[in-house]
Amino acid sequence: MGIFQRFARLPLKSTYIWSLCPQYSTDLTAVDRALIVRSSNPGAAPPRLPFSRVTREDLAFFRTLLPGRTITDPDLLKSSNVDWLKTVEGNSEVLLRPKTTEEVSQILRHCNERNLAVCPQGGNTGLVGGSVPVFDEIILSTSLMNQVITFDNISGILTCQAGCVLENLSNYLEERDFIMPLDLGAKGSCHIGGNVSTNAGGLRLLRYGSLRGTVLGLEVVLADGRILNCLATLRKDNTGYDLKQLFIGSEGTLGVITAVSILCPRKPKAVNVAFLGCSSFQQLLETFQCCRGMLGEILSAFEFFDASCMSLLEKHLKLTNPITESPFYIVIETAGSNATHDEEKLHKFLEEVMTSSLVTDGTVATEATKIKALWSLRERVTEALTHEGYTYKYDISLPVEKIYDLVQDMRGHLGDMAKNVVGYGHVGDGNLHLNITSPSKDPALLAAIEPYVYEWTSEWKGSISAEHGLGLKKRNYIYYSKPSEAVALMGSIKAMLDPKGILNPYKTLPDNIH
Repeated sequence: MGIFQRFARLPLKSTYIWSLCPQYSTDLTAVDRALIVRSSNPGAAPPRLPFSRVTREDLAFFRTLLPGRTITDPDLLKSSNVDWLKTVEGNSEVLLRPKTTEEVSQILRHCNERNLAVCPQGGNTGLVGGSVPVFDEIILSTSLMNQVITFDNISGILTCQAGCVLENLSNYLEERDFIMPLDLGAKGSCHIGGNVSTNAGGLRLLRYGSLRGTVLGLEVVLADGRILNCLATLRKDNTGYDLKQLFIGSEGTLGVITAVSILCPRKPKAVNVAFLGCSSFQQLLETFQCCRGMLGEILSAFEFFDASCMSLLEKHLKLTNPITESPFYIVIETAGSNATHDEEKLHKFLEEVMTSSLVTDGTVATEATKIKALWSLRERVTEALTHEGYTYKYDISLPVEKIYDLVQDMRGHLGDMAKNVVGYGHVGDGNLHLNITSPSKDPALLAAIEPYVYEWTSEWKGSISAEHGLGLKKRNYIYYSKPSEAVALMGSIKAMLDPKGILNPYKTLPDNIH
């Protein structure tokens, strides 16, 4: 068990902080123009559609409905108008903060009658411009809809409002010996409603599956104000269409999610995290294959990042590599009910991969603070990238054996045009986060990246968005992942549920659908 003793030199750094990146520059735009970094390419915004503009009468209605919660102060609106990456900025003049589903219903009924466009917004941690207005859409924030409605400690089913912060739900459940099936780096600020609206994947998908499986029911307000109550708490219900699936991953374009019921697993009694180094991506894949075979039911996460990511962590965040320098790094988490059993299985696995030279070095943590320190090396890569200048971010799903080929091919394709090309992500579900940095925004570099990255992904039958969604930035590239017949059907569903198109009108669906 010697490998379990290598904890002394593991650094304990501060937790991940989601902060806005000053390196990204934006300009305030007029109401009729959206600020999009890719203003002359397929990812840019279309012209403003003929929606009405907010009048004094509209404001009077909102202020009567939401006293003290109708925000028109430009300074207070600023943070809600810009995305986390500060690459997209709208010019909304009104932020609404309802507390109840009925208030959301009245807001949407009024907006639908008045032909006012609406941008639903949760924690605003998205990376594809899906959660901020493009022009002057009214921002409908769920931030005050943050109450737990019920929790069944027998079935583990949690029902809560959509504005509950993911980390707050995790803390609530842990006090009751349960956990959320979803874990994200943005958990301190993202909302569960936004997570469901984007079908967020996260670090635990390998163990607990996607939100399409763990979400049991939804309450949704449709564009005309009708409340669709599908807030079921049954694990089995085979009566007709599973309507909630329409709204999971629809990014607020079909309705506003106001409440969620979700199946939560019991809190594992024993958690181990192994941090390992590999000499090649092929050895990393073989380690993954061995890991699934030997750890089986206790395996909860298998993450990777490359040496370039580690260099950025060391350079910008002053984190220390706890093992020998390697081309690739793996974070493996096990979660089970018997510490002795799990440690024995993990030890046999580590002995196997190190004896066979699949892994060059490694360390293991079982204590909470050291587990957190190891996880921070993976979770804080995004933060480290913000210090590199301007970052072009891509969230790709590929056959697992092709994941890192895209990183290497992109490096060759871009050459000296890019400052850094790095790769990290979720090996367990074939999800690569490809990040390309430059000192500042560079149209020539962007033109070299897109559509090359999407063509490459399409050639290997991958998805151009594994978990971030399409939002504004990727909507016109949807045809690289979906056939035209499917996109047309999506447009028909949008037209049926939102005939006037007031909900997130510039997001998800390509221009030729509008």
